Amino acid sequence: MTVYQFAVEKRNGEKIPLSYFQGKALLIVNTASKCQFTYQFEQLQELYNKYYQQGFEIIGFPCNQFAEQEPNSSEGAAEFCRANYGVTFPMMGKIDVNGADEHPLFNYLKQKAPFRGFDETNMAEKLLKMKISSEYPQWLVGDSIKWNFTKFLIDKEGKVEKRFEPSEEPKTFEKEIEKLLKV
Repeated sequence: MTVYQFAVEKRNGEKIPLSYFQGKALLIVNTASKCQFTYQFEQLQELYNKYYQQGFEIIGFPCNQFAEQEPNSSEGAAEFCRANYGVTFPMMGKIDVNGADEHPLFNYLKQKAPFRGFDETNMAEKLLKMKISSEYPQWLVGDSIKWNFTKFLIDKEGKVEKRFEPSEEPKTFEKEIEKLLKV
């Protein structure tokens, strides 16, 4: 099984199969416009600009499950990204990544790339763990998505390569993207 077996909704509600992106290295990320990690849109767009022509695609999924940090509609979330960060990569419809209404794609991603655990030496992760402990303790244990800007790197065959937690900035794993693209 690969990510190509899943279909997702565009901002307008139209279904699109992920097989549309077959043959490209993908980065799938759950996003929010009012998150402490929102600044990562800038780095994501830089990577997209740099590697798009070589077969790299980023797919953003707005999510409002974490402290209601994506209050906008799907269209509003995409417009925020475009206006504030120049985002040109595809932003899909809003999605749940955990819980009873989670999209099957994110269930699959979590199975294929489990949570690595919190790095207690990283202050951002330590603070995030404290926030999750107090507000969303059910997501503290196991492989659930811990917060916005959890990123999944997918190879050109649709297989999940690696999961990057919210505190891992996109520029820190550029070499892993290059490896998939053979740049």
